[in-house]
Amino acid sequence: MHLVYADASGNVYDHPEYLALGRGGDVITEVMEDELIPLPEGATLVSLPGTRPVALHAETSEMIRVDEDDVYAVGALLPQGFTRLLLPGYVKRPGAEPLPLFGYTAVVWKDGGFYVAARQSDDPEKWNPRNCDTDELEAGVKRLTEAYPENRLYQHLSNCALGYECLTASNTFLQRWEGAVPVSFSCNAGCFGCISEQPDESGFPAPQTRLKFKPTVDEVVQIMLEHLRTPESIISFGQGCEGEPSTQAPTIIEAIRRVRAQTSLGYININTNAGLTDHIRGIVDAGLDLMRVSTISALDDHYNAYYKPRGYTLANVEKSLVYAESKGVYTSINYLIFPGVTDREEELEAMIEFARRTKLKLIQLRNLNIDPESYLAIIPKAKGELLGMKQAIEILEAELPDVRIGSYTHVPQKA
Repeated sequence: MHLVYADASGNVYDHPEYLALGRGGDVITEVMEDELIPLPEGATLVSLPGTRPVALHAETSEMIRVDEDDVYAVGALLPQGFTRLLLPGYVKRPGAEPLPLFGYTAVVWKDGGFYVAARQSDDPEKWNPRNCDTDELEAGVKRLTEAYPENRLYQHLSNCALGYECLTASNTFLQRWEGAVPVSFSCNAGCFGCISEQPDESGFPAPQTRLKFKPTVDEVVQIMLEHLRTPESIISFGQGCEGEPSTQAPTIIEAIRRVRAQTSLGYININTNAGLTDHIRGIVDAGLDLMRVSTISALDDHYNAYYKPRGYTLANVEKSLVYAESKGVYTSINYLIFPGVTDREEELEAMIEFARRTKLKLIQLRNLNIDPESYLAIIPKAKGELLGMKQAIEILEAELPDVRIGSYTHVPQKA
């Protein structure tokens, strides 16, 4: 399992004398054979600016830092459906800037090919970029923006689909699977790793532009009705290009009521932090089908350090999930995972109990897009044993046999 590294021009090499290492948080660790899978289709190799690789010398087993000026660590960015088990093995160079907001995964060279420290957690087929035909997408954008020339949401989503290559936005124009309907320009949290809004002093720019207007109910309803044309279709509030959708609860509630008065097809989903419990209750009562709640931890100190909640607590999140489940909503969490943190003993125990109390149906494992050093600096230190991500996921599966472990939204199985 040879070290993979990059030069200053971004060319990628393997080193026959050095064995690759990975990281679990701050801990440098060996990469085990049973943690590796071949580099998935759709994955991308990237150079990590401002880093130096660390490795084991193949003959002496001595851990070394590769100090050449033009040598940088390499990580893999995984496609949907794959969960990373280790960070790349590296140390930061003095004065290095924070890494861009991506989920970096350890990569090695083995048996004549690239391998990554990851596992497949879901079927990646629907979210494989090769299934998004550019010509078909452009035709869909043209058709719907021309059909609804006054609908600002279609204009906004066209940039998400064609500019950012967002697959959920693309689905809106391809009228398939899970589509997007953003509604909120504001948020009741100040997430440290927010991908649509970052303060100037954060050190890492947001990779997406946030929605800058308040959509009308008519604009929302038009998108929902266009998308909900089959029994399996999903339309989702709460996208990476917006704030917290439940801050616009009156718009969502009225839109759901109007849509459900016209069609019973498909599923209405909300991706939410679920902190505004009263708002969530109203949305649930209007006819919500699916709810995915974003969380990084079931421990208050860790949750608060990352989300910086404004006017709500983790207890509100739990109340929202309990209420939604009691009303027949298929509930899941968008679990932001990070090797060396998610697999801490205390984190795992708390999440298992949280899942039991809220009667979760699905845990969606999502790789946290963040600069590791910046994230580790703001959260509590580990209190218990570090189990490793592979074992942590296996424990979740064993302790929560009725909870599906996946990577993205699924519709409930019909009787």
